[in-house]
Amino acid sequence: MGVWRDRALPRVTDALLRGHDVGRLRERTCAGLSGEVLEIGFGSGLNVRFYPPEVTLVHAVEPSEVAWELSHRRRQRVATTIEHGGLDGQRLDAEDASYDAVLSTFTLCSIPDVPQALAEVRRVLRPGGWLHFLEHGAAPESDVAAWQRRLEPVQRLVGGGCHLTRDVPALLTAAGLEVVEVETGYLPGPRPGRPWTYLYRGRAREATGS
Repeated sequence: MGVWRDRALPRVTDALLRGHDVGRLRERTCAGLSGEVLEIGFGSGLNVRFYPPEVTLVHAVEPSEVAWELSHRRRQRVATTIEHGGLDGQRLDAEDASYDAVLSTFTLCSIPDVPQALAEVRRVLRPGGWLHFLEHGAAPESDVAAWQRRLEPVQRLVGGGCHLTRDVPALLTAAGLEVVEVETGYLPGPRPGRPWTYLYRGRAREATGS
């Protein structure tokens, strides 16, 4: 699986997640970002063109060398300063309260220890800072959810550890984050694709009193 996961999968992911429908959701997810931003799971830079002009600096956490190479042209096309800011979203190389916002798109599905990663998100956010997220995960319909459970072992094997059944708002809440805004729904497409296309888009911040 080494060649597939390290060399091929980043290119497959880039191709699958750069469509028009996903792009519109990326743009909405990035809206309102400003100041210094940490993007976990930067991937091949598919969010770069949607950064608002108010974003002054992005630290990009991305473990894949291939994905970082694929992002080169996209990074060169924008005025925003983008720096490679680490390899592991579970152990961020940043001081406490370092960022005005954190951006996560299609990342929480594959992080092995989500509670640890979200604890790190809370740690590095400045007071009043926001987590902007766009993630796929557990569907509400019982028949789709059943297929997600059946397919998840294979998905994790071929998808670089990607899970289909994670309940994103529940994970955020358990981590001490308040989900202030969330939209859910399937991407357009045939029904057999629904185990992979149920999305959560929104914003969260540190819960009051947590």
